[in-house]
Amino acid sequence: QVQLVESGGGLVQAGESLRLSCTNSGRFFNAYQLAWFRQSPGKEREFVAAISRGGGSTEYADSAKGRFAISRDNAKNTMYLQMNSLKSEDTALYYCAASTLIVLTTSRERYKYWGQGTQVTVSS
Repeated sequence: QVQLVESGGGLVQAGESLRLSCTNSGRFFNAYQLAWFRQSPGKEREFVAAISRGGGSTEYADSAKGRFAISRDNAKNTMYLQMNSLKSEDTALYYCAASTLIVLTTSRERYKYWGQGTQVTVSS
């Protein structure tokens, strides 16, 4: 069974950077495509970035392109989200998610496993 745990969130000022991590304690980590979603008060949970099982393909939300970078190290059972040039609108609870689908997807309905979330707060 997949057990996802996020870490790395915190309080930063606008323009600064954070790197989020997502670890899986289960087996067969490379059998899952992974993604980051976020949700802030009053808004729906939204897609941020996704990465294929081997890490060869990525997808980003328009809001993340050019600022965020998703990566994974399957040997360490860890996925990362490097967030640069953070803005106040990036403030949200960030979730790690895993899907058994082979084709990369940005749809939250296709992600079966979820972490508990890590809070990112960006002050201006």
